[in-house]
Amino acid sequence: MNDRYSLSLVLHAHVPFVRQPDYPRFLEERWLFDAILETYLPLITMFERLDAERIPFHLGLVISPTLSHLLQDPLLIERFLEYLDQRIVFGLSEVDRTRSNPDLHRLARMYYDRVVEAKALFTGRYEHNILKALDFYQKKGKIELLTTAATHAFLPFYTTYPEDIQAQMEVAISSHRALFGRLPHGFWLPEAAWHPALDEYLRSYNFSYTIVDTHGLLLGNPTPQKGTFAPVRSPNGMIVFGRDIFASRAILDPDRGYPADPVYRDFYRDIGYELEQELIEPFLEPNGERTPTGYKYWAITQRGQQKNWYNPDLAAEHVRSHAQSFLLDRLKQLKDAEQITGEKGISVCAYNADLFGHRWFEGPQFLETLFREAANMDEVSFVNLGSYAHKIDREHLQKVMPEFSSWGLNGYAETWLDASNDWMYPHILRAIERMIELAERFPNDGGLKERTLNQAAREVLLAQSADWAAIQHGGLSSSFARSMVEECIQNFTTIYDSLGGNYISTEWLTQLERKHNIFPDINYRVFRKKR
Repeated sequence: MNDRYSLSLVLHAHVPFVRQPDYPRFLEERWLFDAILETYLPLITMFERLDAERIPFHLGLVISPTLSHLLQDPLLIERFLEYLDQRIVFGLSEVDRTRSNPDLHRLARMYYDRVVEAKALFTGRYEHNILKALDFYQKKGKIELLTTAATHAFLPFYTTYPEDIQAQMEVAISSHRALFGRLPHGFWLPEAAWHPALDEYLRSYNFSYTIVDTHGLLLGNPTPQKGTFAPVRSPNGMIVFGRDIFASRAILDPDRGYPADPVYRDFYRDIGYELEQELIEPFLEPNGERTPTGYKYWAITQRGQQKNWYNPDLAAEHVRSHAQSFLLDRLKQLKDAEQITGEKGISVCAYNADLFGHRWFEGPQFLETLFREAANMDEVSFVNLGSYAHKIDREHLQKVMPEFSSWGLNGYAETWLDASNDWMYPHILRAIERMIELAERFPNDGGLKERTLNQAAREVLLAQSADWAAIQHGGLSSSFARSMVEECIQNFTTIYDSLGGNYISTEWLTQLERKHNIFPDINYRVFRKKR
């Protein structure tokens, strides 16, 4: 079907529900602000440059429904602007402080200029709405926007509750359609977590394709004849792509991946942990805890050596070399695969979006260089998976049922179920059962009762976010993650008990609606049993 070998880049963009209106400053809200400043805005400006220069590019971007909501929230937009202003003021002080050191002064100026430009773009051209900018490039056919489960739930854990799976999917579809005016073709499995039971659900909602991790496809039944270099057809007719493990390792391997190059900027060393306390006052938490400023002056540097100053010019040289290497390696793989399969295949390169820019400072530059270099190659081209899938004759694809898998630690579910987080699930599952019961017991209610039931649905969905389990597993902000689950379950329980007693505090409900305001158009009946 193709005269060129195909590459597909898919970036998964997601931030958990970190909105905390009760606190004037909340550390975890910065996860969102960092992602906007360091990943999402650089990606959009990359699209603009490539489009202006008529450089062909295609990219799949997963925007989780949770992230979509956060990006539109007026309170968080206001706080993001405060976050930018804080960095601008601090940046001016750093530009002044580093004048006697040309290397540091150049870097301070670079960071300051980037934040000033980001604010100008966000408030001016993008009008506080980067989703609108993304939709613009989708309509031009340059990028493809995929959806995922409403609150990024680890879906294999909930397959025994069809009503919950349908709620996660229906809320996601409704949210996507409201934002972008169209239905998504592709469904991103949260954490790339596939379970055979999901096949029926995905196809019933008319999704065309999904992506599983490498081993999920290779261990499928039967073994795929073309490995991960061609999609397969699930028993229910879903097109299933497998991640290219070598493309993953090229970037994600902690020791050999491109981001580990010693000349690249060190993510972990930040002057927020180096300078005198009075100089970083705006970045201190109320308890005096230091936090990152975004001003990072050091290169990764060879192990055992004193840290070098970061050199953007040297890093740019390595970016180009790595982009060329990445393309040539994928091309060689695909040519080798063709010798076995007899056809020009596809390499699906899927990553978390925040790797590019936030974790790996040079990441957006790497992506842009990939597209620029590929434009000068005759044998390979980037494609969107939706367009690729549309051209496929499904009936001629090998029929394979992928195996249970994820892209988490060791490839299965231990990140989301271990001694640190297993306490959650009895409470969550009980809440799901009760939510289904409520949807069946009150099928046609309106007014205050309907508002109450809708909020109950929000709380159940929020409690299921896979982020809470992953955060506890990793130990980062574990108290926040635990408190979110406990709060959502307690809120739901209060609602459940109040409906049993036929009384709800309107004041309490209104406050909760304002706090946990995700999915304003949710309909609790998504939890009803299908008949």
